[in-house]
Amino acid sequence: MALAVAAGLEIPDQELALSFVRASGPGGQNVNKVATSAQLRFDTRYLALPADTAMRLKRLAGQRMTKDGVIVIQAQRFRTQERNRTDAVERLVALLTEAMERPTPRRPTKPTAGSRQRRLEGKKRRSDIKAGRSARRFED
Repeated sequence: MALAVAAGLEIPDQELALSFVRASGPGGQNVNKVATSAQLRFDTRYLALPADTAMRLKRLAGQRMTKDGVIVIQAQRFRTQERNRTDAVERLVALLTEAMERPTPRRPTKPTAGSRQRRLEGKKRRSDIKAGRSARRFED
């Protein structure tokens, strides 16, 4: 089976290395006996991603990506192995999907003539208020 990430991008299950370790945190007596925390490892070198997508993926993954390009996702929110496994896979898919979205380029805008006029009038009003606070000297 393959994991469908986006249109035209599928990851075979054998590319996902999944292991289970003991989770930290609450769990009572069970926490020391059962390995419920899922650790998902995925080598991004397997994917043939465009350069811009690869850069976004590296930035989004942050410390979750090793120097070798392996993404490591630790999932321990739930108390069962299956739910933590599902959570780790969903988080990987979300990360890859977000990296594939190209950001819309920013179009620089200019302030309108009216907004410039209002800004200058406000500055003048404020300046007059502050000037009125100073001690004035009257010459006789």
